[in-house]
Amino acid sequence: MELLDIGANLTHESFGHDFAAVLERAHAHGVTRMVVTGASREGSEQALVLAQRHAGQLYATAGVHPHHAIDYDDATDTLLRNLAMQPHVRAVGETGLDYHRNYSPRDVQLQVFERQLKIAADLGKPLFLHQRDAHTDFLALLKRYRDRVPAVVVHCFTDTGEALRDYLAIDCHIGITGWICDERRGTHLRELVRQIPANRLMIETDAPYLLPRTVRPQPAHRRNEPMYLRHICEEVARDRGETAEHTAAITTATALAFFGI
Repeated sequence: MELLDIGANLTHESFGHDFAAVLERAHAHGVTRMVVTGASREGSEQALVLAQRHAGQLYATAGVHPHHAIDYDDATDTLLRNLAMQPHVRAVGETGLDYHRNYSPRDVQLQVFERQLKIAADLGKPLFLHQRDAHTDFLALLKRYRDRVPAVVVHCFTDTGEALRDYLAIDCHIGITGWICDERRGTHLRELVRQIPANRLMIETDAPYLLPRTVRPQPAHRRNEPMYLRHICEEVARDRGETAEHTAAITTATALAFFGI
């Protein structure tokens, strides 16, 4: 079984003390490649450094998460454009809208999201997107640029069936995380995941966040890491009525094509 984690926040400080071991455990569980998420200026630069140091195993994205939109300026825009042109950076993002936390004002989020949409359109790069409680505004803005970018993934999808159908209607990919394992808030995804075409489905851990609640035994530190992608794959396979090997094969093939790996 070969797996590709399309979203791992490996620049997070919690990985600083055992980074090499994290990669070794991932490989031992079949996770042979990972895309390191860039979600801030500094994080995007660090993601590129990791991808360069571990070429062939790690790749990177470059973007500013809506939580950090308030910090986005012209210098940030220039930096992201330069980063996105590097061969190890395979997508623009993580960018989008988050009206759940509202760490940045909504009007600022919209402006910053559009600036990053323009980067992807200008450079012909795929988009790695975040949306929470902002579907209407997110979809309206994304539609304006969808035909100008080669591919789009709505990562860590947790929304409704209506939202899923809206994204599939404009040919978006969907990223599924361990949220599907959460019996408190993710049970609807077990039905919706069956509706995602094989060539639009990808899986991810979003490590160190969203440790799957069905992992046994639960690690005492509660940190998620790429090794648990295998567990997510098995859960998704069960919900889709497939073997884990089949789900691994289709999600990996889709991810390889999406990121041009």
